Amino acid sequence: MSYVQAGDGCRIFYQVEGPATAPTVLLSNSLGTTLEMWQPQMAALTRHYRVLRYDSRGHGRSDAPPGPYTIARLGRDALELLDALGLERVAFCGLSMGGMVGQWLGIRAGGRLTRLVLANTSAQIGAPEIWNQRIATVEAQGMAAIVPGVIDRWFTKGFQEQAPEAVARIAAMLRAARPEGYTACCAAVRDMDQRDELQAIRMPTLVVAGRYDEATPPEHARLIAERIPGARLVELEAAHLANVEAAEAFTTALLDFLGR
Repeated sequence: MSYVQAGDGCRIFYQVEGPATAPTVLLSNSLGTTLEMWQPQMAALTRHYRVLRYDSRGHGRSDAPPGPYTIARLGRDALELLDALGLERVAFCGLSMGGMVGQWLGIRAGGRLTRLVLANTSAQIGAPEIWNQRIATVEAQGMAAIVPGVIDRWFTKGFQEQAPEAVARIAAMLRAARPEGYTACCAAVRDMDQRDELQAIRMPTLVVAGRYDEATPPEHARLIAERIPGARLVELEAAHLANVEAAEAFTTALLDFLGR
């Protein structure tokens, strides 16, 4: 198992796949999932790219130090991972919380990124009370208490009926998430507002929206795309986890953008 140590001592778990000499793409997971959420894209990506995936702190096999966390801390984790692996510049793709990390990197460490994909994400999301209630529920009742509601926001009813195995894999990730890591990242998402800084992002950027996304609605994606100079916007027939629900279309859009 492969780990790097972040600046505050937190161990970050990562995996690298694909040709050693190919350009590197860094993938960043959503709140409550692990690096395995990107499995639908891996076969296609690793034909052309060296793919670096990691479990965000508090998730999967990475450590879950006491929270709350911040998006800035999550962003520094990504930079310190690149530094530890000797990677000067990479393409970045993040979904939801991973896209929030991508925004932070684009604003503050743009020189490290060749291209930026911000999928199903927001620059500011939800009232603090909503996040505080979710944190309180998880602290009192555990992850299982929120899984049904999260799944209904993340996938359309039609997809849940048509692809129960794919949905079950994501639900299992959520149930297995450590409450302390999940709630610490909830605080990071709750406290984030990057709307007024988006114009600082200057590398080629693709923004991906899900037409039926209730967690990060399409208007959030439009705001991001409008504020980043030259950004492209793609809207897919999916809810929040578009890379799973609209896997083929998501992968095609990603590869098309990375190959430009």
